Amino acid sequence: METVVAGIKSSFKNIYTGVWDFINLLIARSLRPEELKRSTLTALWFMFLTFPILVIKVNTVDNVINWYWARVVYLGVTVYFVSFFWRYFLEVKEHGIKAALDADPVDTSIADGLTDNGQMGALSARLMANKKFKTALGISLCAFAVAFPFMFSMYQTNIMTNALMYIVLGLGLNIVVGLAGLLDLGYVAFYAVGAYCYALLNLHFGLGFWAVLPIGAVLGATCGLILGFPVLRLRGDYLAIVTLGFGEIIRLVLQNWNEFSHGPSGIANIPRPGFFGIDLSLKSSIIYMYFIMIGLCLLTIFVVNRLQHSRIGRAWVALREDEIACQAMGIDKTKIKLTAFALGATWAGMVGVVFAAKSTFINPESFTFMESAIILMIVVLGGMGTIVGVIIGAFMVILTPEYLRGIGEYRMLIFGATMVIMMVFRPQGIITSVRQKYKIMKDKT
Repeated sequence: METVVAGIKSSFKNIYTGVWDFINLLIARSLRPEELKRSTLTALWFMFLTFPILVIKVNTVDNVINWYWARVVYLGVTVYFVSFFWRYFLEVKEHGIKAALDADPVDTSIADGLTDNGQMGALSARLMANKKFKTALGISLCAFAVAFPFMFSMYQTNIMTNALMYIVLGLGLNIVVGLAGLLDLGYVAFYAVGAYCYALLNLHFGLGFWAVLPIGAVLGATCGLILGFPVLRLRGDYLAIVTLGFGEIIRLVLQNWNEFSHGPSGIANIPRPGFFGIDLSLKSSIIYMYFIMIGLCLLTIFVVNRLQHSRIGRAWVALREDEIACQAMGIDKTKIKLTAFALGATWAGMVGVVFAAKSTFINPESFTFMESAIILMIVVLGGMGTIVGVIIGAFMVILTPEYLRGIGEYRMLIFGATMVIMMVFRPQGIITSVRQKYKIMKDKT
């Protein structure tokens, strides 16, 4: 424990030193004439482009033109400082990569951001290596998860359930994109298959939630195999186009086949999950659905973690890194790709069943390309190939817009700007996948 406390003190000291150095460098940079000139030109250019929109407002009722000069001044000042800080942080990033490569020119993963050798990274590594800390952290998270629906409102519980659903979807797509390196833009199709599976089987045959949940998983895996066969020889952009087309085909079939899927009208009055035949109130159903998603998340994390560190997981990573070398090493490329598509689609099918039960109404407009884009954004933002990163990414992407509703339409602007900054300064994601390194020790004998 003393080692951990000493590490925390050392980290805070380094943070303080870093902040002080940052202020000194910022002051020195602000006195450079070329930086002042570039920031000023950028601000003037933005003011010129936005002048007709921000300044001039025509009142057609009174035939009067109103001039709002303060707006363009505010914009110019904001753009000036944003431009200044933007170039500063880009320069810091480039110098950091160059210094890392100069220190170890062989280890290029430092430049790619695949490892974290900073003080905070060292601190987190020491904390995670401490078994007592890990146990206390796990118990605290479990206690908070159990108490959450009883501490907060139904609205908070509902959006947390949505976040848990996207965690499972993100972990499923992480198998395909993050581990196997197969860009899938039609992942929402398997999500739709699971949802309509429950809705139609309940409508025509009266099957309940728990009976359809494994059926949705099997049907999703089957659709994953059906998609996998035509794209075995495709890579990169061509694979993305085909998977995007597959997702749109499923949506259009559901929208136009009225006899089968009820078309744009959708299917309503889908029953929520039952609890041993007991009729639950709306609040009890929301809490029950929350705990169902907690269990499904834990199951998904366990299975994906075991798959990631298994033989098939290493084969996926080899396929992602170099497909030709992977095949040359004797790995069956066909089997590996089909397995990735099938297992990834399995989780989407299960979450689709949960979504239909949670919302009690589905229609094709719930499964547009935007859903696939959001799930892919969760994987990329959190860090491809990582479990913790996908979980954090799902919470950020789903919960941030909800908690920013108080600032109205500006919330999406702030959210979009955050995504841009994140992708520019940390393109590898919030949590980076650490490459395993093997060192051959020289035999002293």
